[in-house]
Amino acid sequence: MEDGQTMRLDKWLWAARFFKTRALAQKHIELGRVLVNGAKVKNSKNIAAGDVLHLTLNSLPYEITVQALNHQRRPAPEARLLYRENEEVAAKREQQKLLDQASRISAAYPEGRPTKRDRRQIEKLKRGEW
Repeated sequence: MEDGQTMRLDKWLWAARFFKTRALAQKHIELGRVLVNGAKVKNSKNIAAGDVLHLTLNSLPYEITVQALNHQRRPAPEARLLYRENEEVAAKREQQKLLDQASRISAAYPEGRPTKRDRRQIEKLKRGEW
């Protein structure tokens, strides 16, 4: 039963542009990556303004409070008006992104595997022929 006060969770996540399709939203809900007010729920769970959602997307945490409901998918600037994000969790997420970037930079081959030419130059350098 859909009235103006509640909305299906999967549909809201899609309308708020957290997921590209409702099917992706449903999959994340089923896997337990979306909690409503701290509880694991089903796709058909009706949410209302004021509910707190805990999301895990790409191993990054989100904690958002539902501000409004919209049954249509609107442009991103309008979609951001549907929720308010917890500042502490957003700061933690940004910190995690920086750590992930730093770990990629310090990887053995940050630009990918060496080419055949690069490998030959490395071998020359190791042999002292450079």
